Amino acid sequence: MIARQLSVFLENEAGHFLELSRCLGRAGVNISALSLAETAEYGIARMIVSDAAEGEAALREAGYPVKITDVLRVEMPDEPGALSSALAKLAAGGINVSYIYGYSSGGTAYLIMRVGDPRKAASLL
Repeated sequence: MIARQLSVFLENEAGHFLELSRCLGRAGVNISALSLAETAEYGIARMIVSDAAEGEAALREAGYPVKITDVLRVEMPDEPGALSSALAKLAAGGINVSYIYGYSSGGTAYLIMRVGDPRKAASLL
């Protein structure tokens, strides 16, 4: 399934992600998946939210640089080899995976994948 991901660059300083989360909260936008990567000077928050358009508007209004990207949202069994099987299908279809984040619960793994062609990747899986 295709999902809309918000990506936001933040200065790597105490309280910056707190303010971003408050901004989304005030707009009534819930974060359902999150990855926060950092370097010495800045971070990139990647989020799946309840309403990408509303989240983007609220963040832009607050002065955040934000980008919306189509990503692949995948559910699979939380068992050895499940990820390898999915990745093999994508590789066989010529789909590059740039990054993945996710979690597992109750026997199911939930992954967000940034891929070269989300629609083709969805059809392969």
